[in-house]
Amino acid sequence: MNIWDAPASTSPINATVRVPGSKSLTNRYLLLAALAKGPSVIRHPLVSRDTTLMVGALEQLGVAVNRTEDDSAWHVTPPSKFTGDITIECGLAGTVMRFVPPIAALARGQVRFDGDASARTRPMSELLTGLRDLGVMIDDEGEARLPFSLHATGSVKGGRVAIDASASSQFISALLLAGARFEDGLTVRHTGDSVPSSAHIQMTLETLRNAGVQVSRPDDHSWRVWPGAVLPFDVEVEPDLSSAAPFVALAAVTGGTVTVEGWPQSTTQAGAEIAAIAREMGAEVSLTDNGLVVTGPPVGELLGLDRDLHEVGELTPVVAAMAAVASGPSTLRGVAHLRGHETDRLAALQAELGRMGSEIEQTADGLTIEPRWLGPALLQTYHDHRMAMAAAVLGAVVPGTRVEDVETTAKTFPGFEHVWAQAVG
Repeated sequence: MNIWDAPASTSPINATVRVPGSKSLTNRYLLLAALAKGPSVIRHPLVSRDTTLMVGALEQLGVAVNRTEDDSAWHVTPPSKFTGDITIECGLAGTVMRFVPPIAALARGQVRFDGDASARTRPMSELLTGLRDLGVMIDDEGEARLPFSLHATGSVKGGRVAIDASASSQFISALLLAGARFEDGLTVRHTGDSVPSSAHIQMTLETLRNAGVQVSRPDDHSWRVWPGAVLPFDVEVEPDLSSAAPFVALAAVTGGTVTVEGWPQSTTQAGAEIAAIAREMGAEVSLTDNGLVVTGPPVGELLGLDRDLHEVGELTPVVAAMAAVASGPSTLRGVAHLRGHETDRLAALQAELGRMGSEIEQTADGLTIEPRWLGPALLQTYHDHRMAMAAAVLGAVVPGTRVEDVETTAKTFPGFEHVWAQAVG
């Protein structure tokens, strides 16, 4: 496994960066383009392992994805009928293992899903329960996890389904994205206490509306997609604001200034909240014509925070890294669901920050962090792109930090380590 010497900053940095397109939006657009009644164009998509796996899954189902030589545009042509009797490789991509099955149910024949070893531990039961309640035959050998097979009949009746999406908002988005192609449409009701990262459901609703699909909210716990055509579209993908988070953190922890180019004036991306979090911790943040400009407080004056991250759980690793070098204690709450992500992120953060000397403890739904002097260490990433990004933030202020498998950032940000080195440089 490759070891990366994380670059450290000896003075406040001054950098301008541009991050690649949003994975969440790219994969949602791919799904809707596959369901549309004609060809669509997706401009400046994210080109990463997760989106490449999504393209591969859709091509297995008969979708044609023609990519320009520089990957600046993907032309997506849906098939007249989805292809069955195939195997779909999910890797470690949650959007593939969860978003594709409801569409695969519209094929005819067996569709088998499998993925990386770590993917076989991720929660799937509520999605599979929902599909079974809609009449889809599924063989999962009683495990409710990868691998499993759908026995698709070419159509799904649709109707009403109730699931507990407390473990992941992706269960709801997955069903909603395909719902317009079900004969009776779809109403999904959440039966649990709260849905984590509900901003991603709002993103799903907006992408559906932009493709001409009628959606509504019967009540605070339900979503309705009406049956009808998905219209073709030509769309530009926003920068991935969660992938921008470590660069915002870089400014905050070094007392420097970072400009993130292309930051949208308005967005449904949950990652946008990193701007408000940095401001709460004492950074100056402004949205200009050039992008988001973040200037950190003097080194040693970053503030601790008490924050519920339930809606923005994907930011937790980077926020924890910021909290580890703050001037006061922090409490991060509302993120118990992170125990079921690419890795158990709460346990991983406790282990890796603790390895550097931080006093960090798990709570029932989060972490408490007491800043301590941090020393260099060899940090593990657990095949988790967000853990690798958090490690880079720590390395910027702790010289001698080394990171195992920083290349795992290619899941959402190919070439991250090179862009990072230039920014810190």
